[in-house]
Formats: sequence, structure tokens, C-alpha cells
Amino acid sequence: MNYRHAFHAGGFADVIKHIVLVRILVYLQDKPAAFRFIDTHAGAGVYDLTSDEARRGGEWLTGIARLMQARLSEKTLPLVAPYLDIVRAFNPQPELHAYPGSPLIARALLRPQDRLTACEVEPQARKRLIEALRRDTQARVVDLDGWMALRAFVPPNERRGLVLIDPPYERKDEFDRLADGFAQAFAKWPTGSYLLWYPVKSRRATDGLARHVATVAGTGTPAAKCLRLEFSVAPQVTGDGLTSAGLLMVNPPWTLAGELRSILPELEKPLGQGGAGRFRLETPKP
Repeated sequence: MNYRHAFHAGGFADVIKHIVLVRILVYLQDKPAAFRFIDTHAGAGVYDLTSDEARRGGEWLTGIARLMQARLSEKTLPLVAPYLDIVRAFNPQPELHAYPGSPLIARALLRPQDRLTACEVEPQARKRLIEALRRDTQARVVDLDGWMALRAFVPPNERRGLVLIDPPYERKDEFDRLADGFAQAFAKWPTGSYLLWYPVKSRRATDGLARHVATVAGTGTPAAKCLRLEFSVAPQVTGDGLTSAGLLMVNPPWTLAGELRSILPELEKPLGQGGAGRFRLETPKP
């Protein structure tokens, strides 16, 4: 699996991931104390939806484009609106031309006291991210491997915050690296919030990852907990592109599960391909 951001920007997986990201950051805003957002595999920051990469897959057409046109209920719309407002800010014209990645979405939600650390080692992506955040005193782009960053940057000085771990899954052992990297970070910062993204290609691999993360979280503070979300837009067929993706949320806001139970059913129809999508939301067992 090769999940390069430029090819999949604005697809269903980004939509789900970024809605969850925004809900967590909005919750962190509720307290005046500063927080830190750490993005271990940050990407380029902003993606051109008219580029060859975006056009090749066209995933944004069945992702963010559909959601922007969807009619959401009075209960769900306020929960999704902060995310949609950020996307609209990058698209002042009615047509969608750009999609913000995780660091730019998070930057839009930082208060003056909050900080962003974005790690990216690919030279071109890092250059574009630096340009997107140029002269921003609240954001720092670091030329450091994301797995090393997990050990280096936690716990942050703020002692509150969120770590997003969203690797490209270019190596066969990426699930093992994710499990080990999270365990090392959690051992240093068990009170932090973590958001782990993964593609669903092998049920054995994803179930194993969920059990590992739940086990590690269970050894932390008594309040530590874990949520697992998977969203599928179509049945998985060998050789086809990504049709199902997951998130593991450690120490999520206490409000998040209820919010997702309101949001996710209303995303099944607009994001589904050849029929309605489906989701599962559960507390994984060690």
C-alpha cells in the first residue's frame, strides 16, 4: 500500500480523518491552557485538486466534493461545519481547487497560545509545507523522520495536545512500526491524545494493531481509553484501490463517541460508491 497524500487528497479517508481531527481540536479549545498538535508525517500542507496526481485518482470527487453538497441534519451540521469552513477558506470560488492537509487544518484551529510541530522528510513536500507556513511563529516544520519525532517531541511543554500518526504505508512493516512507535510515545506521555490512521487491506493486520494499541492504552492512566473507527465506501476487492480506512483514537474527548454516532450515519450515503457506505465504531479489546 502506498498512501501518498497528493494522490488521495480530499478522498473519503481524508474526510473521515479530518472530521475526527477537527472534533478533537475543537474540544481542546474548550480549556484556556495551551495545547500542541504534532503531525508525524505531515505532507505538503495544501494539495492542488487540478494536479495530475489528484486527477489520476479523482478521489476528491467522491469525497470532499460530495460532502460539500450533502444535506446534513440540524444536529450533525454544526459538528461538521468547522471542518467544512476550513476547506471553504482554501476555495474562495465555488469550485473546489485546493484541499488542506492535516497541518493546515490544525493551524486554522490554533489559538494564540497553541503550537504546531509538523514533521516531513520528503524534500519537495517539506518545501511546500514550509512555504505554506512561512513566517508563522506558531508552527514549526521539522526535517525529522516521523518515527523519531514520536520519541523526540513527547511530552510537549504544553502537556496538552494531540499527536497524529499518518504514515504513507510504503513498507511492509509499517503496521509494526506504527504499533511500536505509539507504544514508545505513550510510555512517555500517557495523558496525551493520539490519532492513528491506517488503511484496511488485511483484517488480521488491522485487528492486531487495534489489540496492541488497546493493550498499551490499558497500561496507562486509569482514564486512558481507546476508540476504533472504520469506514468503508465499497466492498474490498483484491487489486482495487482503497475502499476502507480506519482510525484509532487514544484518550479521545469524552464527547467524541457521541458526536461520531451522529455524524457517521449521515456520511454513509454521500461517501458510498455504488451504494451506501458503512462504518463501525467500537471500543477495541486488548
